[in-house]
Amino acid sequence: MASNFTYYTPTEVVFGKDTEREAGRLVKGHGGTKVLLHYGSNSAKKTGLLDRVAASLKAEGIDYVELGGVVPNPRLSKVHEGIKLGKKEGVDFILAVGGGSVIDSAKAIAYGLYNGGEVWDFYEGKRTLQGALPHAAIVTIAAAGSEMSNSSVITNEDGWLKRGLNTEYGRCRFAIMNPELLYTLPEYQTMSGIVDIMLHTMERYFIIEEPMSLTDDIAAALLKNVMHHAHILLKDPKNYEARANIMWAGSLSHNGLTGAGNGSRGDWACHQIEHELGGLYDIAHGAGLSAVWDSWARYVYKIKPERFASFGYKVFDLPKSGDADADALSAIAATKAFFESIKMPTTIKALGVNPTEEEILDMADKCSFGGTRTPGSIKALDRADIEAIYRLALGD
Repeated sequence: MASNFTYYTPTEVVFGKDTEREAGRLVKGHGGTKVLLHYGSNSAKKTGLLDRVAASLKAEGIDYVELGGVVPNPRLSKVHEGIKLGKKEGVDFILAVGGGSVIDSAKAIAYGLYNGGEVWDFYEGKRTLQGALPHAAIVTIAAAGSEMSNSSVITNEDGWLKRGLNTEYGRCRFAIMNPELLYTLPEYQTMSGIVDIMLHTMERYFIIEEPMSLTDDIAAALLKNVMHHAHILLKDPKNYEARANIMWAGSLSHNGLTGAGNGSRGDWACHQIEHELGGLYDIAHGAGLSAVWDSWARYVYKIKPERFASFGYKVFDLPKSGDADADALSAIAATKAFFESIKMPTTIKALGVNPTEEEILDMADKCSFGGTRTPGSIKALDRADIEAIYRLALGD
């Protein structure tokens, strides 16, 4: 049965070849007069992308300052640096050039510049946002979907806490998406992004409430499309159609479409469990998700086996045996096999890390906010549950 929902996607999308050359026109159209150009590694400079963006800003008479150096699992210290620079230079628009980490960092800077005070307070829920400086994105990695979502995730080096913030103030004014910008991504980064895209839909699929059938069909179609094109990219990383499909799926997977009408906003336990791994070990987010998903699924599936079974029927075209538990396990195994087929880890040790028991207890404590929250929809996970999933995911 479809639940009440609000579907809000105000971001203007400009998709296709050479679209980064429209950045100046778009910034001007959204009222920007001085831009903080925010990016990650030097690859944006080496490829000439930043030069093309800067030229488009200059052509519209828009001044700008640059701030690079964003890393995966974006740091609060870089956000503070951006806020300080933005105040000094009087910027009125933030333009992220990069993937989810850069976009999330840009959002946090936009919050800090608009609201003042310590921006981390908003990520800890100590203060409520009153707005955000206008911000937008030129996407260079298909993964996080932050260009169309209301989310951002920041890592505080003081304690290595990784926290997310969901707010409608986090919506980008526009998102420029040129699939050709993804051609040079390393295979591991591409496939890690594909897992992140899939999990954004899968987290919305695994709910305890009754789903909306159309939304389930949309989710299944998106996941099938992503899996198909993932295997194409393994063989041909410069396949434009495959890059385009994956890139668009990244946005649609995290803009609310694949969960509309499905009751709660989703499960999200895997994301919360992975956030602590990412905060501690600085691993690629999608790889961390694939490393914990199988153990999470096997730990919780008996709460609602028919939901996991339906995932197998719809996404992998698995046959119905009449035994929901068996079909659920078949769906979980098929998902694990797909992750392995794109060379993604399915255990924590396969990530190249080996948490101690003390670190497992610490991550579970942080994930449960000191035992004060229970993430999950299929099963609300307490601190002991989270500890158990970390242990299962070690792969011993």
